[in-house]
Amino acid sequence: MKTRVVITSMGFITSMGNSELEVMNRFQTDTVGFRFDDDYQRVPVCPVQDFDLRQYTGRLKNRRYLNRGAGFCVAAAILATRDGKTSNRELSHAGLFTGTGPNFDISSECGEIVHGDLDHSSLQALWMLRFLPNTASSIISEILGIHGENATINTACSASLQAIGEAYRRIKDGYLEIALAGGGDSRLSKGGILAYQKAKALFIGEGDPCTLYSTFDEKRDGFVPGEGGAFFVLEELSCAEKRNAPIIGEVCGFGCSLDGWNMTAPEPKGIWGEKAVRHALKEADVRPMDIDLVTAHGTGTLLNDQMEAALIHRIFSEKQPFVISLKSWIGHLAAACGAVETAITLLCMNNSFLPKIRNLKRPCAPDINLVLENREAQANLALIQSFGFGGQNSALVVRKWKK
Repeated sequence: MKTRVVITSMGFITSMGNSELEVMNRFQTDTVGFRFDDDYQRVPVCPVQDFDLRQYTGRLKNRRYLNRGAGFCVAAAILATRDGKTSNRELSHAGLFTGTGPNFDISSECGEIVHGDLDHSSLQALWMLRFLPNTASSIISEILGIHGENATINTACSASLQAIGEAYRRIKDGYLEIALAGGGDSRLSKGGILAYQKAKALFIGEGDPCTLYSTFDEKRDGFVPGEGGAFFVLEELSCAEKRNAPIIGEVCGFGCSLDGWNMTAPEPKGIWGEKAVRHALKEADVRPMDIDLVTAHGTGTLLNDQMEAALIHRIFSEKQPFVISLKSWIGHLAAACGAVETAITLLCMNNSFLPKIRNLKRPCAPDINLVLENREAQANLALIQSFGFGGQNSALVVRKWKK
């Protein structure tokens, strides 16, 4: 009998809110958090407002070692386990799979570098912890008492989706009964913004990004950086049923691949991205025509949207599913985008709702089923796609829960 892996809890921190009610209300009222920030040379950003990690951790000695992205990891992980339905004993045997990104906040962390020398009296003794990729996982483990199999994954913008996929496979293959998986990230710092500016990846449209930024539009010219995090409790179905845990959805298949093409640009035809998607569909034992919804990576960059639209059209040639692009609502969350978009996708599926791709006026790909207006629709089977710098590709198939 095939092992089924279900999601029994999730926690998320986004610019649209941290609860189902807040996020769905933002969709209905067409409200987003894009704005210009003078700290970042008037670059449009999409921040999480009023985030205070202490609201989630309480008193925590090691909080000073968490950069902002790692803080979103910790907060989302705590939210995912806050319902109290996962016992300490269960958590002690759980796995932990975390998708994170690099800390680019170099000028704030090491503000007194002189002729290459950064040692000065105000530098923390363990300053390196704010740059180590596994610091978030270490503190999550400490707070929640997790001691099982684990991995910290740094595959750029596909990292947190791959973290969920790796956790799913550990449970499916019998190595774990329960795991916590997800990720968090923030590039909203002078170093992060500078990195994307140098790569020429940022939205540069003149005017209000709330009314201009879109994905899959003929006039797309880059993305708006955002921030946030999301974590999920994944369990083997019988384990969840044994403790009468509420079930949010089911993870059915995962795939990943490498382009081996370019450090920043996707392989133009999406050949290897397609390989990741087809692996996910095969593992889920579903046909392309069975997919009701695709949550596209949809960055709003010229090359990504072109490649991804061609990939979707090719894979779903017999029946085009609905296609949504959540970055038009929350910005590009870098390593966190896959996890946060999975959380929002599940909310939409469970509310029979599909959000429009904001500001999309002239689709660059009229032959795929881009959602242009908010609509009610049943989506029982969804595919989430993430494609990252370095040619990192991840795809996850999730199902609306049914026995």
